[in-house]
Amino acid sequence: MHPHPWQPTASLKNLEHRAGLLWRLREFFHRRNFAEVQTPILSHDTVIDRHIDPVSFSGASVSLESEREQTLFLQTSPEFCMKRLLAAGMTAIYEITSVFRAAERGDYHNPEFTMVEWYRVGDDFEQGVQLLSDLICAALDVDQVDIFTYQEVFQSSVGRDPLSATRLELAQCAIACNLGVDLNWSEHRDDWLDLLFSLVVQPQLGTLRPVIVTNYPASQSALARVSSVDDRTAERYELFVAGVELANGYHELLDPHELEQRNQRVLIQRSLDRKPPLAAESYLLDAMRAGLPACSGCALGFDRLLMVAVGASRIDEVMAFPIERA
Repeated sequence: MHPHPWQPTASLKNLEHRAGLLWRLREFFHRRNFAEVQTPILSHDTVIDRHIDPVSFSGASVSLESEREQTLFLQTSPEFCMKRLLAAGMTAIYEITSVFRAAERGDYHNPEFTMVEWYRVGDDFEQGVQLLSDLICAALDVDQVDIFTYQEVFQSSVGRDPLSATRLELAQCAIACNLGVDLNWSEHRDDWLDLLFSLVVQPQLGTLRPVIVTNYPASQSALARVSSVDDRTAERYELFVAGVELANGYHELLDPHELEQRNQRVLIQRSLDRKPPLAAESYLLDAMRAGLPACSGCALGFDRLLMVAVGASRIDEVMAFPIERA
């Protein structure tokens, strides 16, 4: 890393590799007839997630003519606006853009980072997984991607079925794995699942070749449909390479009423976590009420993908100016 703050933290070689990988991804989507789109980075809406905090601007005036104060958000994902484009009639779209998340900094995190996100109308769960598999093979020059269910990888590493184990059984597993918690650490079953998955399961994923984990618990469905085969699971999938999560995808939820209910549950959780409130209504809900077509979509952390490609251990090695030098 260069000692002078005006200089980039990434090597020039890695920045050249970054440019090449961006070109490779654009070529991948171009060959499949995806249109590249540009959506707002600053928006009235924001994704509602228990664990993701947007950067907000309270009391902002959006024009010289308007004196009405509003709260605007730097986007944590282009998801809401991209789905509005699908509802308006676009069928296969992708975007490569800067996104922002408050209070995220570490080896794999910077408050501003680059996301690649895509949606294709008509794709079901299996087709969404296959497209992600094809993309990672093209991006990293690998021949094979392993695909396992969340249930399979959790049972293999933890020795418990995550779909049927009780909160107490999961807590006992965490204690047996010496994760530094006691039985009173959390009253919520999902917290124990997340703890065990992130500290015990995830480090083992993708060590030989990329791994896509599918069928997450329905309680962790976010904006994915609940499975019609097993309603304990959601049609959600994630990509891991060398123990690092790179992408998160869904067979997308279409029901605006269900989204409203999920948003309310998350807002209650955020309140209990003493996090700032977020608006439940959005232009996305309006678009879904008008009719969002059946589709699958996925978001990929580009900087992490580049880290894997060049063997970097910190995100600073693959971006020119992380937050301390921005």
